[in-house]
Amino acid sequence: MRLTQFTDFGLRALMRLAGRPERGFATAELAEEFGVSRHHLAKVVARLAAAGLVETRRGGGGGLRLARPAAEIRLGEVVRLLEADQALVECFAADGGACTLTPDCRLKGRLARAEAAFLAELDRATLADCAWAPRAE
Repeated sequence: MRLTQFTDFGLRALMRLAGRPERGFATAELAEEFGVSRHHLAKVVARLAAAGLVETRRGGGGGLRLARPAAEIRLGEVVRLLEADQALVECFAADGGACTLTPDCRLKGRLARAEAAFLAELDRATLADCAWAPRAE
C-alpha cells in the first residue's frame, strides 16, 4: 500500500504537534521544517481541524495544536480520514469504477482484507506512540 502525500503531510504534522503539545505551531513553520508546500499543508490542516483532531488559534499564543491528547488519537483514524477520497484500486471507488473484471474478480476480496488488516494494525497504535520533536529543541 502507498499513502498519498496528503496523508503523509498530515501524519508528519500530527507527529510534530504530539511531540510538543504545549506549544502552537504555524502552518508555515511546519511547512518550512518539513520542506513541503505551505499551501498543500494548509489544506491538510483544514481537514484535520474540520475532523476535530487539531485546533487553530489566530494571534499571539495561537497556532496549531492537537485538539485531543495524542494517546486518544488512533493512527487508523487519521489514515481513514485523510485517505477517504482515495480508493485502493478502481473497483473500490464509490461509483465502482470501470474495471472489466467486475463482478468476477477474485482479487477484490483479498485486497479488501489486506486493506482492513493494514488499518487494523494502525488502529493498534496512537499518535503518542509516534510523537516526534527534533533533538535540538
